[in-house]
Amino acid sequence: MMLRLRVSLGCAVLCSVLGAVQSFAQEATPAPADAKPKADLIFTHANVYTGVPANTPFSSILREEAIALRGGRIQAVGKIVDIDKLKGPQTQVVDLGGHFVMPGFNDAHLHLDDAGMTKLSVDLTGVKSLDDLRGQVAKKVEESKAGDWILGSGWDETLWPVKVTPTRWDLDEVSGGHPVFLVRIDGHIAVANTRALQLGSITLASRNPQGGLIDRNENGEPTGILRETAQAAILEVVPKPTHRLRRQALELALADLAEHGVTSAQDYSPNWENFQIYEELEKEGKLTARITEWLPFDDPVEELDKKRNSHPQSDLMLHTGMLKGFMDGSLGSHTAAMLEPYADDPKNSGLLRYDAAKLNDMTKERVLAGFQIGFHAIGDKGVQMALDAFAEAEKAAREAHVKAPNGGEDFRLRIEHAQVTTPSQIAQFKTLKVIASMQPSHLLTDMRWAQDRLGPKRAATSYAWLAFLNKGVTLAFGTDYPVEPVTPFRGLYAAVTRKGENGKQEYFPEGRLTADQAIAAYTMGSAFAEFEEKEKGRVVPGMLADFIVLDRDPTASAPEKLLGTKVLRTVLGGKTVYEAK
Repeated sequence: MMLRLRVSLGCAVLCSVLGAVQSFAQEATPAPADAKPKADLIFTHANVYTGVPANTPFSSILREEAIALRGGRIQAVGKIVDIDKLKGPQTQVVDLGGHFVMPGFNDAHLHLDDAGMTKLSVDLTGVKSLDDLRGQVAKKVEESKAGDWILGSGWDETLWPVKVTPTRWDLDEVSGGHPVFLVRIDGHIAVANTRALQLGSITLASRNPQGGLIDRNENGEPTGILRETAQAAILEVVPKPTHRLRRQALELALADLAEHGVTSAQDYSPNWENFQIYEELEKEGKLTARITEWLPFDDPVEELDKKRNSHPQSDLMLHTGMLKGFMDGSLGSHTAAMLEPYADDPKNSGLLRYDAAKLNDMTKERVLAGFQIGFHAIGDKGVQMALDAFAEAEKAAREAHVKAPNGGEDFRLRIEHAQVTTPSQIAQFKTLKVIASMQPSHLLTDMRWAQDRLGPKRAATSYAWLAFLNKGVTLAFGTDYPVEPVTPFRGLYAAVTRKGENGKQEYFPEGRLTADQAIAAYTMGSAFAEFEEKEKGRVVPGMLADFIVLDRDPTASAPEKLLGTKVLRTVLGGKTVYEAK
């Protein structure tokens, strides 16, 4: 069992889990009932999945029957007869009727402002054709005042009968003179109509920016498709949302988290006003998930320091975290940077965002300033650029005796997505102790076309969750919400089946994980990735009382049933923030 856990989590997480086991054992030592303070709240008649290794042949994870809470933390976990001894006259008791309880999900990668704004704009998620997209735009035009921008996101041309990206001329026919800007589901390309291009000063003479591309027709005219950093010209002229609208968007996204059992979110909503809204919600007692907010890697170090110091890092509900940078784009948009050209686009190897020398200098400077860094890298060339920058930065940190954000030696540098990797790169992850922050639910979308993009050889080593674990690399799972739905159960399903949601298509099944491995990556692994493995990720004494109640046991359910899993209750710091009706 210990060997299996070492494979699942990597040595660093294993050590923290062993510490938790020892703590758990100490807590379980009998003591006079009157010697212990009484619980604030007891949850009883439960199937508690603690996250702690079991020493029985029947279960790989220790199961218990009841949980006692005190002061927002877990006071004790154990048999009902033992937990009942902590019941006092003021203790509230909740009978869970035998339902499954597990640590709250910790989504290691999402974008709450984008998610909320998607709900407040033209939501194009799942539109089935270009005509469907145009119809949604036309409907919004009818509801809008003259001159208003029509903004939307979520379209995915790979779902359409004719798998061709829309153009500005397609939008011009239904936009009624309004500027229109619609972002693809992955956020890495967008389409603008002619009026929007005019306002953004994108013309026949415009040059491609560093890390970006303006698509053009045979006459050199911009088609309206803007890839990667080329979107910035339009975004600069789009009216900024009001504070009220931003708050409404974040509240909608937070409600989505609570309903789906996500108690911690590692968020990249880079406009600083979003963090200030989180502060407002925290002061009002309305923050329903723990937020670690990432900062933009490209910002000057002085500004990053100022933001980091503006809010206590010790605040377990809200604080800033790693610096987020982008190496490349996405596979779906053919902008992920590849060592070899795309199999279905032989003249294209994707787009790199940085000059390597400049990236290495910036990375070194920020690591020496004590920041954790996470790089978005999807293609194997982007991954290599990130690993090379990390190697130089870690060497400089060792020579300068600089400590990591938690005061230790391990900066827990991260690569976000890491979808296309080589075996030698996975070995380098291990050597450098780089965390693989991955989103298994992406495979449910990407498997329709991933082999076409990559070819069979590269595809065979893509989305390599098990290969990372077998090498001893720490996995941290998330959803990339709103690129994928926020429900973690799609991610668990993808991880344990590597099948499409209809159960028909299968993607290199030898890379499947066990349910225990997938849950660990979504709880303990994610906590480790944000330096919080001593606070959350397990249901054991001393941990924050962040857990969820489900309508089924995902470790015992048939894999195809995972997609239908419902959250019955979400508990954050001992308070119920969601309860199913």
